Amino acid sequence: MITVPPSLTVLCWIALEHFESSLFRALTKLQALGPSSFTNQFAPTHDWRVTVAYFGWVLFQALLYTVLPGKSTGQLTAGGRLLDYSTNGFLAWVTSVLAFAVLALSGIIDPSFIARHWGSLIITLNIYGYALSVVAYLKAYYAPSHLEDLAFSGSMLYDFLMGIELNPRFGQHWDWKLFHNGRPGIIGWTLIDLTYAALQYQTHGTITNSMLIINLLHGIYVADFFINEDWYLRTIDICHEYFGFYLAWGSAVWLPSIYTLQAQYLARNPVDLSPLAATTILTLGLGGYVFFRLANRQKDRVRKSKGDCYVWGAKAKVMRCHFKTINGQKHETLLLLSGWWGIARHFNYVGDLILSFSMCALCGTRDLLPWAYAIFMACILIHRCYRVDQRCRVKYGAQWDEYCSLVRWNMVPGIW
Repeated sequence: MITVPPSLTVLCWIALEHFESSLFRALTKLQALGPSSFTNQFAPTHDWRVTVAYFGWVLFQALLYTVLPGKSTGQLTAGGRLLDYSTNGFLAWVTSVLAFAVLALSGIIDPSFIARHWGSLIITLNIYGYALSVVAYLKAYYAPSHLEDLAFSGSMLYDFLMGIELNPRFGQHWDWKLFHNGRPGIIGWTLIDLTYAALQYQTHGTITNSMLIINLLHGIYVADFFINEDWYLRTIDICHEYFGFYLAWGSAVWLPSIYTLQAQYLARNPVDLSPLAATTILTLGLGGYVFFRLANRQKDRVRKSKGDCYVWGAKAKVMRCHFKTINGQKHETLLLLSGWWGIARHFNYVGDLILSFSMCALCGTRDLLPWAYAIFMACILIHRCYRVDQRCRVKYGAQWDEYCSLVRWNMVPGIW
């Protein structure tokens, strides 16, 4: 788990750059040459200028995270803490995109510069992701932020992979996890898409409708994330995932390299969709997004109102569950039994998957590589259903069994 994902990010670039975007051809060559010769012949080269530029980008995002206005309170941790967060991501995203646009339109930078240096940037991202993971691991031992929220498994490898600290911080407020989960990588996602659109235009003399749609769908997804950053504080990533290699490397490397594969693919392999195909895929993608957002907003509204609200025109049906934090205090949480959440326990994931598959459909079916994002999302969301079930069964005990008897289906009614 610590070496395979980084290798996959490099392999994807090699397939796009040297094997006409065919992952199968790249793997065949890898088998024929062996790892050492294959790497020597096709791997990207490191460029220190790219590394300096990337660290400048991280520092710029850290500055925006520090100085821009916006504060929110998160959900109660297992140790009984309510933490404040800097939720100024939307302002940081707008500022960053506008800065990129001004620099590109004024001719100060080549709008395709990220795409043209992507191979070197993948190396830099991996260096940063590994370094961040090591620092997070050591910090948990020697300078932890909140002792009551530490989780030691007894396995050095597992602790490095999954993390020990829930919310590592500089001081009381500068949160490592929210910053890395939501700033350099996700804001970079938009810029990476834009720079590959510029590369497509410079290479082929046009920007196809598929490239425009992928930028639109990705842009909506990112903007929604930041507009609803306060909601994100109550998701599994912030509330339950510890900050180890899984999140640190994942947010620094996997997200910007795998989530942008469609734009990377289309820049090299333009797909000009028919008006019917473009309209169908765009409608499906927007429908998946709306479905995803409405479901999440429904649950968030119920939690904020403590169940005193209406869902689909009727009084919200909730189950009030009780649990204890590590400090022994009793708390109550609400499980929604009506609306989308009365149909399935993770019905919001259906919208997420519809959107993911729509994004990949823009690339056609010739190559498997651009579909890696949808395959990854399907795997991680299904796995997350099992993890949530296991965690809640421990947290709520028999109350969770009762809830599952009332809302039988995990994700897709009648199927699973």
